[in-house]
Amino acid sequence: MFHSDDRAFDQGQVIHIRSAAPAKPAFGQPCNGCGVCCLAAPCPLGMLLTRRTKGACAVLGWDEAQGLYRCGALSQPRQALQRALPGWLNFLAGPLSMALTRLGRRWIAAGRGCDSQLIATVCPDIADNAPTHSAESHD
Repeated sequence: MFHSDDRAFDQGQVIHIRSAAPAKPAFGQPCNGCGVCCLAAPCPLGMLLTRRTKGACAVLGWDEAQGLYRCGALSQPRQALQRALPGWLNFLAGPLSMALTRLGRRWIAAGRGCDSQLIATVCPDIADNAPTHSAESHD
């Protein structure tokens, strides 16, 4: 779990994260799939695909084999589009999936480095029950 004190997030926000997820990298370091940023709030692409502006991004997926989080817009674009499009437009998911992958990499700045200023730390009050963390923004 992560807590965020950043003004962009609700005070005391709790974020549930898998204990097997890698530790959050430092700001600017390569993304390692920790999931902190996407679990705190959806990015603009996630908002577009899910019509949600708060809470964990519904497009985020867990890759069990690799033990990390992945953006579903990139890892499973067809499924992400099928969930986002009205049922009568689902036939477009296949043809649009390649474009979503290409544009999605740019929209989420894939390969540009960690852009989350949240700092992840273990929550000592609940660490005995489950592997959890807290996150605070830093300026």
